[in-house]
Amino acid sequence: MIIDGKKQAEIIRNEIKKEISDLKKKSGKTPSLTVILIGDFAPSLIYVKNKEKSAREVGINSEIIRYPKNVSEKDILEKIEELNKNDEISGILVQLPLPSQISKEKIINAINPSKDVDGFNPINVGNLSSGYDSIVPCTPLGCLLLIKKIESNLAGKHAVIIGRSNLNGKPMAQLLLKEHCTVTIVHSKTNDLQNECLKADILVAAVGVPNLIKKGWVKKNAIVIDVGINKVGEKIVGDVNFDELKDNVKAITPVPGGVGPMTIACLLKNTLTCFKARLT
Repeated sequence: MIIDGKKQAEIIRNEIKKEISDLKKKSGKTPSLTVILIGDFAPSLIYVKNKEKSAREVGINSEIIRYPKNVSEKDILEKIEELNKNDEISGILVQLPLPSQISKEKIINAINPSKDVDGFNPINVGNLSSGYDSIVPCTPLGCLLLIKKIESNLAGKHAVIIGRSNLNGKPMAQLLLKEHCTVTIVHSKTNDLQNECLKADILVAAVGVPNLIKKGWVKKNAIVIDVGINKVGEKIVGDVNFDELKDNVKAITPVPGGVGPMTIACLLKNTLTCFKARLT
């Protein structure tokens, strides 16, 4: 089975749109997302444009604040503090990557956890790892929702996550632990990567190596989620060799059209969550 991320993302967006409409009728208020974009890095420009379009389609007010690449860290921190204090702003997102003069750690720490739609602030990270309610990073959340469309009860499943980044691998592990999976994280220092992958009922690849996972690396009944986005020549491919695996696993996400659309849908979902928390 090929998992259609576009279709699932559309379902989520429609649910969000209806809930926002209902909340607006009751409260007279609308969620608002502010994105800070620094420089003109092409992938970031495209991604932010897609975020803005998607937000407006579901009824979220969206603003992009643009800065030149040489902006000072102080200016960005001051703007974040201003947005933190603004009760009309539901969510704040600073688009990564950042130029070298700006500390990613300082920026992430500066965003109010209750407006942290990316789920990167240490408070949200700590809540997630402790099993408490938290804002969850968008890509891992999207992955989990896709997995649960295939298998609603994950208790006792063996999940193998390739990659240990703070953006994907680690939060993905926490989400799957919360679902009562047995979780293994593998990475560049892992001995016998192929053998570890073969143990997986659920395999999540988020390492940035084109076509790393091949036929013979994955069990027949595995669910395979490919987070990788790699350019090979003129093609965009994932971390998984899709053509080799598509007929040899239980379910698999394509690249593109799998996890990507879910990431933006979950950003909208997080923005709505932040908005609702401020209504109560």
